Amino acid sequence: MAELDRYIPGVPCWIDISPPDPDAAADFYGGLFGWEIEESMPEGSSGQYLMARLGGGDVAAISSQPEGAPQAAAWETYVWVESADETAAKVREAGGTVLAEPFDIFDAGRMAVVADPEGARFSVWQPNQFRGATVVNEPGSLNFNGLHTRDLDGAKAFYGAVFGWEALPMGMWALTGYGDHLEKLRPGTQDGMAEMGAPERFEDVVAALTVIPDDQPDTPAHWEVTFGVADADATAARAAELGGTVLVPPFDAPWIRGTVIRDPQGATFNANQFVPETGDTAGQQADAAVRGS
Repeated sequence: MAELDRYIPGVPCWIDISPPDPDAAADFYGGLFGWEIEESMPEGSSGQYLMARLGGGDVAAISSQPEGAPQAAAWETYVWVESADETAAKVREAGGTVLAEPFDIFDAGRMAVVADPEGARFSVWQPNQFRGATVVNEPGSLNFNGLHTRDLDGAKAFYGAVFGWEALPMGMWALTGYGDHLEKLRPGTQDGMAEMGAPERFEDVVAALTVIPDDQPDTPAHWEVTFGVADADATAARAAELGGTVLVPPFDAPWIRGTVIRDPQGATFNANQFVPETGDTAGQQADAAVRGS
C-alpha cells in the first residue's frame, strides 16, 4: 500500500517567513528552536530558501523577500489543496483576493498567494515533490495555525466555501474526515484524544479561530502560527537573549502554558508548552481557544 501523506486537501501543511534579513532570522530561530538550517535553492540562484529541520525532518523555511516587497516579516500559512488554480478561483468566487496567481515552484509543487475578504493572507499549496512539513507537534515545530477575524459570519462563509471548514463552538476550524485520515496514519489517535478528554470533534480540527475584540481596533485580520515548546518559560527567556521581545509573558491556560514573542525583525508567534494536567472543562477549553491559546 502506498504511504499516506500527513495532509489532505484543506489542511494547513507548511509555514515559511520572508524577513528582510534571512540569515539573521536563521540565527534567531536556529538558536531558539535548535533548527538545522540548509539552503535549498539551486547554486547560482539570486534568492534564498533556507530549510529548517529537526532530526532531519522539514519544519519550516526562511526565504529572501521578493524584489519590491514591503520590508516586513510575518509567518505565512500554506493550506494543502488538490489544485491551486481551482482553489484560487474559489477564493475569488467567495469574495477573497488572489494576490499572486498560481505558479510552479520548480518540481516541488504549485502555489498561489491569496487573502480572505477581510485581507487575512495565506497561501495554497498543490504538492508535487514537496509534501509539507514532516515534523509537527513536537518541541520546536509547528503546533497550530490560527485565524484572527472581525467578521465571524463572513469567515465561516468564506472558508466553508473554499475548504469545506466548519467553525466549532470552542473556537476551532474542523474538516470532516480529517480525524479518519489521522486514524489511518496513526491507529489509536481518536481513542487517545477521547481518553485525554479532548472536546467533541477535536480529531477533525485543522486550525484555530479567534474573534478580534472590539478593544483592539488597530489589529487587522490575520493568520498566525504557534510553535510547540518543551518549556515556555525557558523559550521566552531564550528569545529575549537572542534579541526578540516577549509580548505576553508565560501564562497558564487549559492544556497549555504559553507565551507570545516577536522576533528581532518584527514577526510575532505563539510558543505553547503542552500541559495536559491543566485540561479541565469544555468551557475552559473553549475560552482558551477563543483567546488563541
